[in-house]
Amino acid sequence: MTSGDRDEITVVLAEDQTMVLEAFAELLGLQPDITVLATATNGPDALTSVTEHDPDVLVTDIEMPGTSGLDVAAELHRRGSRTGVLIVTTFARSGYLRRALNAGVSGYLLKDSPISELADALRKVRAGEKVISKELALAAWDHTDDQLTDRERQLLREVAEGASNRDIARRLHLAEGTVRNYLSTAMAKLHARNRTDAAKIARERGWI
Repeated sequence: MTSGDRDEITVVLAEDQTMVLEAFAELLGLQPDITVLATATNGPDALTSVTEHDPDVLVTDIEMPGTSGLDVAAELHRRGSRTGVLIVTTFARSGYLRRALNAGVSGYLLKDSPISELADALRKVRAGEKVISKELALAAWDHTDDQLTDRERQLLREVAEGASNRDIARRLHLAEGTVRNYLSTAMAKLHARNRTDAAKIARERGWI
């Protein structure tokens, strides 16, 4: 089939674990109506591949080097891209789901879903439908609203990666005192003991 074939579903895969990426590509390649155009192992490459290939659907994990799958989805949404985004991840957290929906994603599945469910989800996304795992749909009813600002999330992600306040200040071109103030506010919102605890709580809730 060619990329102009109406019945063909074209896909870009983004996953930082090479073995999982190759398995997805191989299994989806067995579907008669699905063609994997390109693969990527980090967020920036995923965005570049979507721009270059203009697929029907981007299948992406959340946590990847450089830029998260949610950030890629948000950027594609901002650009008005026609490409639907299907998140496939291990994280069954309502916080991630809410962020994904806010970023304009079309679907959210867990990695332990059978490949037939993934293929069916791709067909639905291509048709303009929304697809959410039943486990996540139930979890969405039991959530605490994300009260963090984008800057607080950014700083807590840095903390989760092991960066010191000085490192964060240098990377983000902020005063060290400003970094401390942002983190103190985040700690108060999360009722955390310290900056590391705040990053842990935020990650467990799917807020970063």
